[in-house]
Amino acid sequence: MSQRTTPPFRADVVGSLLRPASLLAAREKFKKGELPAGTLRALEDDAIRDAVKLQEDAGLQAVTDGEFRRELWHMDFLSRFVNAEMYEAGIKIKFHSERGDIDFTPPGIRVVGKLARPQDGIFVKDFAYLKSVTSVIPKQTIPSPTNMHFRGGRKAIDSRAYPGLDAFYADLARLYREEIDGLAGVGCRYLQLDDVNFAYMCDPKLRADVRTNINEEPEQLVHTYAQLINESITSRPKDMTVCVHMCRGNAFSTWMAEGGYDPVAEVIFNEIKVDGFFLEYDTPRAGGFTPLRFVPEGKMIVLGLVTTKHGGLENTDDLKRRIDEAAKYVPLEQLALSPQCGFASGAAGNKLSHDDQWAKLNLIVRTAREVWG
Repeated sequence: MSQRTTPPFRADVVGSLLRPASLLAAREKFKKGELPAGTLRALEDDAIRDAVKLQEDAGLQAVTDGEFRRELWHMDFLSRFVNAEMYEAGIKIKFHSERGDIDFTPPGIRVVGKLARPQDGIFVKDFAYLKSVTSVIPKQTIPSPTNMHFRGGRKAIDSRAYPGLDAFYADLARLYREEIDGLAGVGCRYLQLDDVNFAYMCDPKLRADVRTNINEEPEQLVHTYAQLINESITSRPKDMTVCVHMCRGNAFSTWMAEGGYDPVAEVIFNEIKVDGFFLEYDTPRAGGFTPLRFVPEGKMIVLGLVTTKHGGLENTDDLKRRIDEAAKYVPLEQLALSPQCGFASGAAGNKLSHDDQWAKLNLIVRTAREVWG
């Protein structure tokens, strides 16, 4: 079996990478007003060029900009929409780690009027730069449109602008189509929608929180979100690959949700009209591979078997065994390998070193070649 020539590739990368210390320091100076925006962007350009070279050297067929221009994986995108703003939602959640639980009150996103997209786009200029510095496939990651709703629900959406949620979802999908059209116009042909919300609804406790915090029924919300994603990508070019990435939280090497994909698998694999799914599978809290039996012919499943939570390097033989286990439910030709999530969903990053990060990406490429040729 040969390597793939179109994405997702047998060895792939989810998106975010650890920021260089120099870039983190520059961003802090920028926040304090000690560094001009143009200077910061030039430093980001240099860091992205270096990260792209390292990804190419590792043998990856698709590369990202490491999300080096972002503070958080989702908020830097969502808050750029006109009349969308970050706020203190006041909802306390627990992130889990091997050292115990951490109480965290994440920022929310609320809609304070009719949504609109900035005239020059959101990540269009950023992608154009990424494309200019790579000789392989540039991959753009953006948060799934579901995040605009899931972070606050009906109460975080202005009822004067949107008396009903149908109009809100329609506007949101239209604006995503506009952004995707803009990305396509500068050459994007590989797009990933990052979505933690489906995986959160696999956790019994968090399913109950969905009813309490945003007054939605998880069983119906899964279908609503599938339709929202479909409406958001209807205008993509025929040669654009779109995948959805799902994880259970990835802040500072912690996680939020637990539970297998069973409650959502049949819906997401069959109702969401994308080309593939990047799935978290690095620990038992993600459940087993049996939900993959719902994957239809032709859709790719990228197994996130390599953790980004710590620097311990996985064993190649163990990875091969787990791929074999997954192949009992999905044909091997529909499978690929990646990290379970990004290495730095927030600028501070997870608790591993840059050397650890590159060792893991090299391991993924090496293992994929041994499995698929």
